[in-house]
Amino acid sequence: QVQLVESGGGLVQAGGSLRLSCVASGRTFSSYIMAWFRQAPGKEREFVARISSSGGSTYYADSVKGRFTMSRDGAKNTMYLQMNGLKPEDTAVYYCNVWKNPYNYWGRGTQVTVSS
Repeated sequence: QVQLVESGGGLVQAGGSLRLSCVASGRTFSSYIMAWFRQAPGKEREFVARISSSGGSTYYADSVKGRFTMSRDGAKNTMYLQMNGLKPEDTAVYYCNVWKNPYNYWGRGTQVTVSS
């Protein structure tokens, strides 16, 4: 049974930092692309960042570029999202995602709230 569990969310003041983690279990995900998405209240889920299966390539949404850094640890089946310079508009539920056609798995999300 594949399971993704996020952690690290919380309440932080604007300008602060948080580090999200997502542990994947149920199979080895070394050949999967890993990604983070987020969904703010009343809005659709949006892409935040993704990392290649090797970990050598990352891609970010323009809204987080230069502030967020994604990484992965293949040995631990874990992905991370280091979030610096947080803004109130970063407030959302953050979801981790792993996919390799035709498989696509999601975590249940972790809440990030940034106060002004």
